[in-house]
Amino acid sequence: MKEICSMHCSRHRFREIALLSLLFAATAASAFAQISRPFVDRDLAQPEPQVTRSEYQFQHFLLNRIPPLPSPASSGQWTSQEAQLRKHILDDVIFHGWPAAWVSSAPKFEETGVIETDHGYRIHKLRYEIVPGFTSTALLYEPLKITGKVPAILNLLGHEPDAISVEYEQKRCINFAKRGIIALDMGWVGFGELAQPENAHDYASLLNLAGADAAGFFYLSMRRGLDYLAGLQNVDADRLGVTGLSGGGWQTVVLSALDPRVAVSVEVAGIGSRESNMTHPSDTDEIEEDAPDLMQAADYPELIAMRAPRPSLLIHNATDSCCFRAPMVEPYIYTAVRPFFQLFGATSDFAWHTNHDPGTHNYQLDNRQQAYHFFTEQFELPVADEEIYSDDEIRTPQALAVGLPQDNLTLVSLGRELASQIHREPIPANPASDKTWAEAQRKKLASVVRYEPVTVQNALRETNGKAFDFKTLTYRFDFSNGLSASGLWFREEAAPENAPATIVLDDRGRADAGAIVARHVDRGEQVLALDLLFQSPDLTHSTAWALLADSSGARPLGLEAAQLIAAAKWLHAATGRPVEVQTSGMRSQVVAQIAAALAPSEFSTVVSRNAIRSLGYLFDAPVPFRSAPELFCLDLYRYFDIDVLTALASPDTVSVLNVISK
Repeated sequence: MKEICSMHCSRHRFREIALLSLLFAATAASAFAQISRPFVDRDLAQPEPQVTRSEYQFQHFLLNRIPPLPSPASSGQWTSQEAQLRKHILDDVIFHGWPAAWVSSAPKFEETGVIETDHGYRIHKLRYEIVPGFTSTALLYEPLKITGKVPAILNLLGHEPDAISVEYEQKRCINFAKRGIIALDMGWVGFGELAQPENAHDYASLLNLAGADAAGFFYLSMRRGLDYLAGLQNVDADRLGVTGLSGGGWQTVVLSALDPRVAVSVEVAGIGSRESNMTHPSDTDEIEEDAPDLMQAADYPELIAMRAPRPSLLIHNATDSCCFRAPMVEPYIYTAVRPFFQLFGATSDFAWHTNHDPGTHNYQLDNRQQAYHFFTEQFELPVADEEIYSDDEIRTPQALAVGLPQDNLTLVSLGRELASQIHREPIPANPASDKTWAEAQRKKLASVVRYEPVTVQNALRETNGKAFDFKTLTYRFDFSNGLSASGLWFREEAAPENAPATIVLDDRGRADAGAIVARHVDRGEQVLALDLLFQSPDLTHSTAWALLADSSGARPLGLEAAQLIAAAKWLHAATGRPVEVQTSGMRSQVVAQIAAALAPSEFSTVVSRNAIRSLGYLFDAPVPFRSAPELFCLDLYRYFDIDVLTALASPDTVSVLNVISK
């Protein structure tokens, strides 16, 4: 009986404990729910990201142009593919238009001073030639005790005002040196001692205009450092590493992919992918990151895949205040690339780290310690998990200043120098009658601006209005390539349907074209005030989209010229008359003149105000990229100028009423 009672009591007590546990769990869950509920409600109430019609169309346009990540069946297949890809990117993209002698030249470094320390390393102040006449700065952190050949790491900068003197760069290079690694910290054009206004990266677009891909300049700048390290007597050329934050992370990925000498790579917040850049176009809004035609063959995940099986660590920040947040890019640049390393049995050599402390745009302690661990492990050194304290060894920018020549080139002066060497075929005395010349020039122009004819598939009326003695219609023009433009059509009530028609373009947008529109309406004409693709207020981040279009193999100038020609054909069909074009500003002028040069029969007249007499104005002013993104078309000035475009359109068609002065 006692045993039965004992068993019964035990079961009863067990049930009590179970009920109490459930009650406690329910209470705890309820408490946590009460804590989390406000945050859940807040996040659910957040509005969805607003994507305009033009942005949505552009996303689809670009995604259809950029090839997907390859799926090789074997390591051998990928090795063959990536070798071809590397050759194409270097020969046809990066070094497009650059003198072969500059590309193949040996590194030229000179020492300007040495800083001796009592902390186990010395700092050599160096300056080096990127291209003839253009010198940059560098600091070499050298361990005092070197036995045999040691590893070396190239440290590349991003958009950092303090450049090579910034604290996190110094701490990282000092730590490498104290661990027996030679560290070279490279200056970057536009920052530190190279922070002259004419070295702003937007001016690199002048190199494109003159026919030399801007990415080639930046690539030569970073490759010089690798060349230098590989040639040092104490450096083990089989243990070369590269690392950098932001623009330095971008440099790290590009150099590490395209130069097989890079054994170990650690990128920090430097790149995204075709997918992440479509939803965050401003992440990659830099001239150097979107080289013309690069994404026709390879996006940044392909560049990372080209590293396989060489050890590579990608570090991205959870709440990055700049770009390429970890959750936004990890699936595309890490998860999707892992199979490439798997092909080589090297998945353990491909690593990812998400930084949460501080989680912003940084190469601070947590990220540095990840880099120390990865580099020392891969270089077969004692593995370093913690940073060696060096706060009291940080030097001022003045103490680390290298010194540059007084007559050092800038991006602007280099662009001018390249432009001055251009010699074009002379224009015939009577270009209208020289059909062979005109046909060859139009074919070349179409190739340079990547002109692909489009048609107006839909001219949709969106709104209408009436004021005084004229009426209006707002049109959305849907083109056959999936992109669109918008226009506002005007006509006097008394004007016939076949009244003369004029398209008005204004660099500031159609809202500022009132004076010209009113003048033509008052003359009894029909007027279409047109906003082309990159001048449309509907396309936010227009410069970022222009760069992405360029990188995909399109040219913003060709896209807009195609839209103008298609709109003119539509208006021509409606009125039975060739169309006049009135432009204000250099962007609209060049688009209209290229359109008239490619399709002269569609235009009766092209009249330009606030115009330029030569594309040379872009070099002379100088004009930064963001002021006129379409005009900095690769090779345009190399082969064409305003006089050639005028001759192709017919001198009787084109007139300039007033010219911009410098």
